[in-house]
Amino acid sequence: MYIVSTALMLMLFFILSVSNVCGSDSDAILGLWNTMDRGAQFEIYKCGAEYCGKISYLKEPNYPSTDEQGLAGHPKTDRSNPDPSLRTRTLLGLPLIEGFRHTGANEWTGGRIYNPEDGRKYCCKIWLEGNNQLKLRGYLGFSLFGRTETWVR
Repeated sequence: MYIVSTALMLMLFFILSVSNVCGSDSDAILGLWNTMDRGAQFEIYKCGAEYCGKISYLKEPNYPSTDEQGLAGHPKTDRSNPDPSLRTRTLLGLPLIEGFRHTGANEWTGGRIYNPEDGRKYCCKIWLEGNNQLKLRGYLGFSLFGRTETWVR
């Protein structure tokens, strides 16, 4: 009887440990994601126990010839940032999302998303729809008052 219960305990331990490794979908958002209409690509990666992301590609990485601030042909920068010392950072490689944790059911919350167009950080939640569609909802205060974007693999 002792041998059977020990064998059952070992088998149960093995099954639980394997299911924790194989059944975790917390890393499902890792990789490269494209915006559907903005000509940009983002890389989501692990930063410690959290998930972060940065701009990895811009269809138009440089300012156009019609740039009103005289930066035609130069790499686009974070010029809308409220901190003047950060306005010279190039958009390519710019950290965009930070602090997300997997909460289960294909959802990541607790993070913030930075919008270089207005220089503000917003609360955000992320969720997967299928394997190749990522939804990001940025908001102030309540998620009811926000905007959702779709990124695709």
